[in-house]
Parts: sequence; C-alpha cells; structure tokens
Amino acid sequence: MLKHYFCDFNSEVQRRVNIDVIIPAFNEENGVEMVVREIPADVVREVVVCNNASTDATAKNALKAGATVVEQSAKGYGNACLAGIDYLRKKEVQPDIVVFIDADYSDYPAELPNVIAPICHQGYDLVIGSRALGHLERGSMTPQQLFGNWLATTLIKMIYKYEFTDLGPFRAVRWDRLMEMEMVDKTYGWTVEMQVKAAKLGMKCIEVPVNYRRRIGKSKVSGTLKGTVLAGQKILWTIFKLI
Repeated sequence: MLKHYFCDFNSEVQRRVNIDVIIPAFNEENGVEMVVREIPADVVREVVVCNNASTDATAKNALKAGATVVEQSAKGYGNACLAGIDYLRKKEVQPDIVVFIDADYSDYPAELPNVIAPICHQGYDLVIGSRALGHLERGSMTPQQLFGNWLATTLIKMIYKYEFTDLGPFRAVRWDRLMEMEMVDKTYGWTVEMQVKAAKLGMKCIEVPVNYRRRIGKSKVSGTLKGTVLAGQKILWTIFKLI
C-alpha cells in the first residue's frame, strides 16, 4: 500500500506528497536491514536500496526488511545513488521528495521526519542532516573526517557564499530541484557536488541537527588510508571544478 505524507509545500493548504528513500549499499549486510526497518513506514512511500556490487547478503537482507533492491554493478557511492535516481525517474508517479541515508546504521532513520520538515513546511529545496550540529557518539567520525568536513564547508562558504557545517549523507531534496542539479559524480564527490550545485543554482538550503553513532562494520572510505586520501582529493577537486 502506498504511503503519503501531508506537506504544506509552499502553500497554506496541505497536500499529499510522495517521499522515497535511496540507500546506497556496498557490503552492508549487518546494517542495512536495521536501517530499512527503522525508517518511519507511515511517512515513506518506498525505500530503495541500491546494491553496489556487494558480495555479501546486503541485497537479501534489504529485501527481507521490505525494501526494493536496485542492482548497480559499477562500484562507487555516486554510481549507487544515480542508479536509485534512475529507478525513481522511470516510475509512473515520481516522488516529490527524495531522502538519502547510508546503509551502515550510523544515522538514526527515525529522525527522517525532522530532515524533511523544512521542505514540507518551510519551502526549502535541500536539507542537510548536520552531524556537526547534532550529537556525535565518541569515535563515530575520525579526526580526518572532521577536518575534511571543516575544510570542504569552509571552501564552499568562501567560494559559493553558502554556509554549511557538514557534508552529511543523511539529506532530503525536492525531486524537481534534484533533477535541475543534473548529478553526475560517480564516487566520493557525490555529497559535495549536490551542495555546490544547490548553491550555484541559488536553491533554498538549510541544515538540521542529526545524531550520529559508530557505524556497523569498517568504513570503506575513512577506514583506510587510501580511501581517506582518495575521498579528500575528490571532494576538493569537485569543489573547485564546479566554479
């Protein structure tokens, strides 16, 4: 049964909107099921897990939890997100709002209504769930992640005159504005590309505090020196190439 959530959507008259969730997942068999099950079922129409060439039971566990599974054999965080967008684009009724959240259970899926609220009731286009503004469990982010977030958001403020505190993966965006962004990044630059393009397009953006805990399993990015370096390079390159 399809679920609808009532939003003002820039109007005093509430209307039903379709809210879908995209979860990129690479070898997250231990976290993905909990993420899917804790997404508020009365708010969301469909949860789409983009299985990014996993070699474990990620797809099986996502299906067991009630998600739609989209296969993406080309590795890369952005590739997985793009596969989810392509799936939603082909639906007869496309969503009004898309929420992105990771599959590692580091975010709190129950906070989803707080993340979409500024779009629903205040006319915002993009909402970033900011871990910097919320409660960070000790050890949930590495020092290099914290520094990288600070550097990237500082550069965005300096270059594009938009103020963010985080590049957090838990975020919501209006579908029509997401289509305007014409997202293309296939790997680590996905989140920063979205924020930079939103700034360049003059979109109405806001951050809301979200809580963050230690992820289940080891990070494929911050958990290795190579991943950290590559992600950092890609994020900085994305910020400058879009000028």
